Amino acid sequence: MFELFKNLGAWLTSGSQWAGQDGIAHRLAEHLQYSLLATLIAAAIGLPLGLLIGHTGKGAFLAINLASFGRALPTVGLVVLVFLAGGLSMLPVYVALVALAVPAIVTNTYAGMTAVDPDVKDAARGQGMRGHQVLLQVELPLALPLIMTGLRLALIQVVATATVAAYVSFGGLGRYVFDGLAQRDLVQVLGGAVLVAVVAIVLDQLLSTLQRFLFRHRTA
Repeated sequence: MFELFKNLGAWLTSGSQWAGQDGIAHRLAEHLQYSLLATLIAAAIGLPLGLLIGHTGKGAFLAINLASFGRALPTVGLVVLVFLAGGLSMLPVYVALVALAVPAIVTNTYAGMTAVDPDVKDAARGQGMRGHQVLLQVELPLALPLIMTGLRLALIQVVATATVAAYVSFGGLGRYVFDGLAQRDLVQVLGGAVLVAVVAIVLDQLLSTLQRFLFRHRTA
């Protein structure tokens, strides 16, 4: 075991391992590209849907069940299904990652909207605000902490799952996991897994710090 971790340390710190098209730096950039783009697409879908459901109160059943759908979604199976239908491209990967991220964004956005005090909304309407003004100027600002939590959870889930890109012969940190398994190279497999975990933890801490900074004046 000690020898394994010694070899893992050597693999992670080797200068040659960080250089070139197969190097860690390049694979990390690919992984972040996949993850950030998929999360942005999911946000473009999930945020309006969650805001609409939370504002109108209609479709709550959809928002609640999306959470269960996201947990039960067979990501690799979805990648294979879209791959068979659409051919070799990044489309299957993005479809799977977006489908994974949307439920967390929708459910947290909906939860943030429903957590807004009804008296505050009534007061806003009493001052002559229209529906969209109440949404954008009252409900959305108050719901932002939970909305950001949803985006944060979605991004971390996507980062951890973006390894599936390597399953259909693309890049990212998953390349080390799948190539290592094919080559029976345990050090490479562990190296890829460690890198994915570190990226997820670092991003989670950065977003958590940003969230605390932005809402430091909010009362519980």
